[in-house]
Amino acid sequence: MTLRHVVTWKMATTDPAERAEHAAGVASRLEGLVGVVPSIRALTAGVNSLAIDGNWDVTLIADFDDAAGLDAYQVHPAHQEVVGYVRSVSGGRSAVDFEV
Repeated sequence: MTLRHVVTWKMATTDPAERAEHAAGVASRLEGLVGVVPSIRALTAGVNSLAIDGNWDVTLIADFDDAAGLDAYQVHPAHQEVVGYVRSVSGGRSAVDFEV
């Protein structure tokens, strides 16, 4: 079993240039956790590429061996540092965790 953690965010700003900058910052910081947080098995983060109404700005897809691996990721100091930045620039969050 693998536990897949999928999160999407909307950036808080309405300024297009600032929104793009913040979204890129979120994705980059999340991808920087690979090799730092041991429980991450795979991780991809990306910025929305199409200007379609209703699309969110950033998505994270991360795989863990199990719920314990996700829990370890959540409390890891490097992840907590990223969380601080994400919270400072995001205006909405949605998440789903499922087995694959």
